[in-house]
Amino acid sequence: MPLVRIEMMKGQSREYKKTLLDCVHEGLMEAIGIEDWDRFQRITEISPEDFETAPGKTDKFMIIEITMFPGRSREQKKALIETITQKLGDRLSIAPTDVFIVINEPPNENWGLGGKQKE
Repeated sequence: MPLVRIEMMKGQSREYKKTLLDCVHEGLMEAIGIEDWDRFQRITEISPEDFETAPGKTDKFMIIEITMFPGRSREQKKALIETITQKLGDRLSIAPTDVFIVINEPPNENWGLGGKQKE
């Protein structure tokens, strides 16, 4: 049950954002084997004046935070980062330098699902 938060600058079309979400979800399915239905993603759009980035970044720059249960291998995480970045480049022409991905893995005790603490 990965939770995905994408922060990006305002101004992209509905179709662009849907493709972005699809690229991330497909990467999760391919790299770590989540099911197609397991889709918990959100986009936060930020005004350019409120989104500072390093020199050389474009208006397509984004930060993708993936929070998931612990236990994936280093190789799976590497594949996840590379797969998402590749899909974004292929389908939306986003340069790899405009994609920052952070993977968070809080311990199971920090998850609450359906009103119950995950074991």
